[in-house]
Amino acid sequence: MNNKKKQLKRQTNRKFYGIGIFLMVAVIFAVFIGRFFYIGIFKTVDKVNLPQKVSQLYAGKTEIKAQRGTIYDNDNQPIAEDSSTYNIYIVLSKKATIFGKREYLAQKDKPKAARVLSKYLGISYQTVLKDLNPSDQDLYQVELGSAGSNLSFETKQKIAAANITGVNFTSTPARLYPNGIFASHIIGVAENQAGQLTGVSGIEKAFNKQLTGHNGVRSFEKDTRGTPVPGSKVKSRAVKNGDNLYTTLNTQLQTYLETLLSQAQSTYRPQEMTAILMKADTGEILAATQRPTFNAQTKQGINQIWRNILVQDSYEPGSTMKVFTMSAAIDSGIYNQNATFKSGSYEIDGKKVNDWDPNGWGYISYRDAFIRSSNVGMAHLEQQMGAKTWLKYIKKFGFLKKTGLGIPNEAKGNIEFGYPIEQANTAFGQAIDVTALQMMQGFSAIANHGKMVKPYLIKRVVDPNNDKTVYQAGTKVVGKPIRSQTASQVLSMMQDVVNNPNGTGAAFKIDGYPIGVKTGTAQISNDKGTGYLTGATNYLFSVVGMAPANNPKYILYVTMKQPATFAGQTSGQMLASVFNPLMKRVLDEDQETTNQQKTQVKLPNVVGQSVTNAKKTLSNAGLLVTVVGTGKKITAQSVSGGQTSLTGERIILLTDGERLMPDLTGWSRSNVTVLAKMLNINVNFQGSGYVKSQSIAANQPLTNQKNIVVQLK
Repeated sequence: MNNKKKQLKRQTNRKFYGIGIFLMVAVIFAVFIGRFFYIGIFKTVDKVNLPQKVSQLYAGKTEIKAQRGTIYDNDNQPIAEDSSTYNIYIVLSKKATIFGKREYLAQKDKPKAARVLSKYLGISYQTVLKDLNPSDQDLYQVELGSAGSNLSFETKQKIAAANITGVNFTSTPARLYPNGIFASHIIGVAENQAGQLTGVSGIEKAFNKQLTGHNGVRSFEKDTRGTPVPGSKVKSRAVKNGDNLYTTLNTQLQTYLETLLSQAQSTYRPQEMTAILMKADTGEILAATQRPTFNAQTKQGINQIWRNILVQDSYEPGSTMKVFTMSAAIDSGIYNQNATFKSGSYEIDGKKVNDWDPNGWGYISYRDAFIRSSNVGMAHLEQQMGAKTWLKYIKKFGFLKKTGLGIPNEAKGNIEFGYPIEQANTAFGQAIDVTALQMMQGFSAIANHGKMVKPYLIKRVVDPNNDKTVYQAGTKVVGKPIRSQTASQVLSMMQDVVNNPNGTGAAFKIDGYPIGVKTGTAQISNDKGTGYLTGATNYLFSVVGMAPANNPKYILYVTMKQPATFAGQTSGQMLASVFNPLMKRVLDEDQETTNQQKTQVKLPNVVGQSVTNAKKTLSNAGLLVTVVGTGKKITAQSVSGGQTSLTGERIILLTDGERLMPDLTGWSRSNVTVLAKMLNINVNFQGSGYVKSQSIAANQPLTNQKNIVVQLK
């Protein structure tokens, strides 16, 4: 009986278990069916839209990179433009086989690869061969370090032309600076940051937003193998390339200025140098640079100095400030051309102002004070004007505020003006800090008959996507601090600085052109700020020049800080090594100025005369004289006696001694042709413009030389 009860109980349990399992399965099945119905109706799982997900799975998207805008010179030649650099890698693993095709470098090809790579990468054959045969046999690929990085397109093409399987390249967006050292701190650099070129200094940084542009996108449907589905709808967002910037820089003058500063750097070894050439009436900066500098293409020297000295540095200008002091004195009505003062030293509020020659020159006029660069004379003028009037003119000339050139981190300057001695010091360029750009802006008022213009670098900005000009610069008058008559008087005094026997600017004479200058020798504060450095070279030497001085078209300002040596010259001759060649070049190339300044001259016959007398006679007539030969007597002249020429024209003289090739740099084609005819030499001209290089070096003997190749630019 008990057994039957147990058996019945087991059957009952099995029945309940069966029912339970059935119900559980039914519930699970119902949930699944419900879930499927839900998905079928709402097409959503965990808030994920399934049709959209499928669409994405079979959708392709291609990003189209925007091109960074190009920066041009004033002749529409590129200064900075987009490019690519290439990194090389060599696949060694035999697993690199696709559809039965070998994609790795075979052992038999390694010697050839080593020869090609060593040839174009500048590393030894053995070094490359060792890299191509690593001890680790499991390496998939190898790279060649810095030698195989940042390759130019040309180098990449030469290596690729060898058709060596396994030698591959990756490309990276890069910026090309074809001119190397070329206003480098002004133009700046753009670097690859997260796959996009970004300006990090100079114009590249200041106008990064305009230069960058926007990438485009192309969307399409694809199959499981990634192939676009025929007839499928293609969606796209157009790429917008960055705007192009057109600057005021003149490539020929800028390149020449870079050469001149590099030569001066090598000769005098200053700690810093700057130079700016500007069109006086418009404010266009034609050339500007500094030392130290760097090569924007190779980046050589870029870590030596990041600052743009022309924009970011403020400094005590020294005696070039006297241009503004004299202007203010004349314009305010306190200047008396007949008045005199005792030079040498002057006591103000118990403090002494000394001239650069503490003995002075006795009693001299204020005009003579400007010509001789007397600190005492300027201090007297400031005292007569009064601090309030002088400060008003300082501000009217644009000092103590930024010019707004557009380059990052522009300084605004500073002034110490609390005490009478400080107020007097500012009259000769101490106790006031300025920037080179502020000085150029102020100088423009003197050159433009009282009208002051803002310096500028960006001429226009063009959208390359539709060729529309989105920004057009123009001359901006920012004030009229002085009257026209005042400017004329100061210009006359600046000419006397060059031509008067007592002037400090005799080194800046340029044959054929009237030049007005003002020199400066500014003391430099010591590190503690408690005084000034001592020693013959511990100064900021400077010169500003305007030409032609009777109606200036160009302003050139050069500074040289703490040269290591004068190289046996005066400070004026040191600055003139940069100033004179550049100013002469720009005046020679300005046809309008040349025509204004040149007059007809009847040439004397100098054949048979001594070289010294012949040069003196022709130079005094306003002619540019080139002597070829080491003899003492003139045997021929390029324009015969009795004929007429224009002042400033080149006259070539031959002597009876050994004839050496002159430096033809900057010569016109016609001048070279005349020289070749006189020497009976054939000339092969290449290019157009003015002489850039010559196949026979300067000062080389011309004996048995019958041919010369001259490159023009």
